Amino acid sequence: MKVLVILGHPRSDSYCSALADAYTRGAQAAGAEVQFLRLSDLDFELNVLVPSPQHQFTEPDIVKAKELIKWADHLVFVYPTWWGNMPALMKGFVDRVFVPGFAFYEIQPDAFEKLLKPRTAQLIITMDTPVLIDRIINGAPSRRSMENATLKFCGVSPVRKMLLSPIKHSTQQQKDLWLEKVYQQGYALRNGVLTARERFLQKLMPWIQAIRLQFYPMTFFAYGIGAFAYAKLYDSFNWTVFLLGYLVLFLIEVITVFSNDYYDKETDKLNRSFGPFSGGSRVLVNGVISDNELIGAMKRLFVALCLSTILLGFISVSSFPTILLSIVLLFGIAISYTAPPLKFSYHGLGEIIVGFTHSFAVILCGFIFQGGDFNHSYPWLLGIPLFFSIIPAIIMAGVPDYEADKAANKGTLVVRLGKTGGTYLAGLFVLMSSISVALLNQIDLIKDAYGNFIYLAAVHGGFLLLMFLNFIRKRNKPDRIDGMMAIALMYILWFALVPFFRLI
Repeated sequence: MKVLVILGHPRSDSYCSALADAYTRGAQAAGAEVQFLRLSDLDFELNVLVPSPQHQFTEPDIVKAKELIKWADHLVFVYPTWWGNMPALMKGFVDRVFVPGFAFYEIQPDAFEKLLKPRTAQLIITMDTPVLIDRIINGAPSRRSMENATLKFCGVSPVRKMLLSPIKHSTQQQKDLWLEKVYQQGYALRNGVLTARERFLQKLMPWIQAIRLQFYPMTFFAYGIGAFAYAKLYDSFNWTVFLLGYLVLFLIEVITVFSNDYYDKETDKLNRSFGPFSGGSRVLVNGVISDNELIGAMKRLFVALCLSTILLGFISVSSFPTILLSIVLLFGIAISYTAPPLKFSYHGLGEIIVGFTHSFAVILCGFIFQGGDFNHSYPWLLGIPLFFSIIPAIIMAGVPDYEADKAANKGTLVVRLGKTGGTYLAGLFVLMSSISVALLNQIDLIKDAYGNFIYLAAVHGGFLLLMFLNFIRKRNKPDRIDGMMAIALMYILWFALVPFFRLI
């Protein structure tokens, strides 16, 4: 392991200096290669004198410091707390070294590429204020600014903390004990920085990001509508079938999301307006998961899907061919959103496909898995308002992706109709969802699923339409529409949650 120890105390004869030496000796005894950077020995301008710090003249010592940080696997900062924060020397060093282009890169106002991954860090901070008082009364500004606002912001994680206090009134015996503790902290590097749990989470978190769990509740509720609709009609419900059936749908959705990331990789690379609702998971673009790893995961998930489908076919009341046909059709349509040869999203059909799979298709699966029939009108009627309510959010999700999709010849409805035309179409579908549920609510069986409470959705829809109109009137339309997207996605919940809970 390559370790860089940075001493932020301006005096070379300080207790912090002794602590830095102790950590260095411990790390070297652990077999680490250690470089030592004493900030008081460096010659550089502490203040940022130009509007953007990366454009200021870079002194040779700052160049050397950057090279050492890039060289290191593990960064160790040793400094005192003065007036609740780090010394001016340490702060000036941070301001001059952790600059855009070196420590991070701003992709857009709320999205940054962390350029110091995958380094780890250790903070050794001395103070005279009791640690508990510093945390509760002061808010631990010295630790938090360095840990969260600087190191983690730039991709350095985890950040270990060792707070030693009070220094001023401690005995020599206590100081010696702290020196030994710091030495042991350095020596602990023989086992690496990460614990077994952290290593596991480090491998797991990119996959959680790739799965994009925020979109799965909609599938679950729509699936539940179909299953509970069957129970209402036939007074029969099988929880084992319900859970296994949802596992099948979950696997289909994960494979589809992974496939979208794989086939949209080049489009996502071009996208500089991505957000929580568009632009993919970014795991391939950012290189945290490789193409081969994602393909391997899809293959294993497909095997799990096949086994789950076979098991479901045996335990469901419906015939095996019916179960198999429904799952094959759903999988084929869903995966073809971006996968060749159909690539629906590239030919103006992607929005319709997402609307269909997340409404009619999953409602039908819930109904059929329990023992229902394809031809029964009940699940189809229940899917109409949900289908109409989904389309607006999917259309508007193409607004942030507009430039990238256009450059990649991805023919979404927003690319084909323009941002204004796409928004008008999204508004039309909002109206159709409210009108359709009002008409269907005249049927007794459907009224049991929606009731009069569903009419409150019209208020939500009206507010969404006003947001659409305001967006249409803007001459310079924003690339990011996170607020409007959140309102559009919440609108869907009326047509998913209301029938779900009324049919249970």
